[in-house]
Amino acid sequence: MNSFSPLPGAGSEVVAFQRTELGVILSLYGRMVAAGEWRDYGISHLRDVAVFSVFRRTAENPLYRIEKRPKLRNRQGMYAVIGMEGQVLKRGQDLQAVLRVLERKLIRAVE
Repeated sequence: MNSFSPLPGAGSEVVAFQRTELGVILSLYGRMVAAGEWRDYGISHLRDVAVFSVFRRTAENPLYRIEKRPKLRNRQGMYAVIGMEGQVLKRGQDLQAVLRVLERKLIRAVE
């Protein structure tokens, strides 16, 4: 499982993103920054969820949250993309498939 103890002997384990998962997320983040869509991010590791939040500006609420909830692995899928208003945009087992909902923002009409 992808959990670690924040302090030795603390006893409470938290959910964290693996290096491969962060690589996929940061690859998308880099492309969106280059396109001028995103500017900042934050990562939270909690007891039952790991969250990668994306911001347009630092002082705002996140535009999107990419969440990992291992308890939902056998149900709806442990990865989810959640919009600014709290709506679930995509949920599933495969992180790359879930992130495709955000990659559509990179496709623009050329005049």
